[in-house]
Amino acid sequence: MRNLLLSFAFVLAARAQDANFIELPYLQLGDQPHLSASESLVLLWHAPDLDASWSAELRTSKDAEWRAASKPSFQTAGVPDVGIAPHRIYRVTLTELAPGEDFRYRILKSGAPVFTATGKARKGAGQPYRLVLFGDCAQNTPEQRQIAYQASLAKPDFLFITGDIVYTFGRISEYRTNYFPIYNSNVASMENGAPLLRSIPFLAAPGNHDTALLNYSRYPDALAYFLYWDQPLNGPVAPVGMPNTAHTLIGNADAQPAFLQAARPRYPRMANFSFDYGNTHWTVLDSNPYMDWQNPALLQWVKEDLAQARNAQWRFVSFHHPGFNSSVSHFTDQWMRLLAPTFEQGKVDVVFSGHVHNYQRSFPLTFKPKKQDDGNWKGPKGEVAGEFVLDKKFENGATAKPKGIVYIVSGAGGAHLYNPEQQDNPQSWQPFTNKYIAQVNSMSVIDVDGRTFRMKQIDTRGEEVDRFEIKK
Repeated sequence: MRNLLLSFAFVLAARAQDANFIELPYLQLGDQPHLSASESLVLLWHAPDLDASWSAELRTSKDAEWRAASKPSFQTAGVPDVGIAPHRIYRVTLTELAPGEDFRYRILKSGAPVFTATGKARKGAGQPYRLVLFGDCAQNTPEQRQIAYQASLAKPDFLFITGDIVYTFGRISEYRTNYFPIYNSNVASMENGAPLLRSIPFLAAPGNHDTALLNYSRYPDALAYFLYWDQPLNGPVAPVGMPNTAHTLIGNADAQPAFLQAARPRYPRMANFSFDYGNTHWTVLDSNPYMDWQNPALLQWVKEDLAQARNAQWRFVSFHHPGFNSSVSHFTDQWMRLLAPTFEQGKVDVVFSGHVHNYQRSFPLTFKPKKQDDGNWKGPKGEVAGEFVLDKKFENGATAKPKGIVYIVSGAGGAHLYNPEQQDNPQSWQPFTNKYIAQVNSMSVIDVDGRTFRMKQIDTRGEEVDRFEIKK
């Protein structure tokens, strides 16, 4: 009876807390791509478009005094034509955080605390870290909630989404039903999800359902990725082949001043970026077809970004569309294979993608693209031919150093699965595929500790379906 009363009291307190917000507070890395002796994170929350006295405070230990964070700023978003009332997206920068340490923060309205949570600062170069990674997730399915709950049990330092963050068109309305309630649930359970967003930063690459389906022209509350996320802005300045503010994603920019004002300065530059975490450099790319990754300026940015990471122990790349995939679904979406030689030159260790709603792991491989018979690098559907060299001796970490890059498809984060019939039919896999799990949704749990990389693939029940290790 006492536990029931405590649970009921918790629910009532949570509802009172929620009444102050449209979306509860959540953490982002912000425009801080590099490690620092004094770390920072950006804290966001959504509230009605009404004047209110908001502030934020934090403390780095239970014995420390609460200290004021920076003054909140806000941008206003909303599309009344589709039922999205104007609302304010507040941002506060939390500074002077010790690398890897927990801290406590609270939001105050009119001087009274209305939300309190614990966060974790980014790990430094000498600190081991854990992340959870998956893609193709926020479809409001039971499996999405189960994966969110399993992610909370893994206790990651941050979470990475490999694109197709929110189904089906990346809309504000879909974030409100499919994303925030599950990843920022007040209650952690298989039925609800987990309070992840408030405690650890999420990072993400954009997928086709986020930015590439002419979403904005069809749904003016789409492209919420550029409104609700706050990630590094160190990507390439828009050359030919990259979307810009006048074309491609939202059409005529002059006709969309409200979106551009709310998305400034993130649109469109936040589609490509890089960041450091622990001893690892991450390069995050927009792999949607409007990007021309054969454009010399874009390719040069990737080369320079990887070259500047020479001091990183590990180099990871992530984008949505996998270049190497055995599923029948999306099999010909191979255009990102063209960057394989650049990744090899840049000493990339692992490439993470989504798009295909299952889990796949390649053998370590190198790939040399070759032109089609018509002289083009890509076939009519995006297919790319070339020469493979596979390291099949590596298997699950049998050798210390794989000869080539391991390519991961981790696109089973909650959306309905693709091609489960292929799991038990290895004859349908491509020769470069080592593991193929498509009969259960799953997530990647990755531990990086010095010269050791360990990865487990965990399903909705918390059971391990794959594991491998790389040592340097």
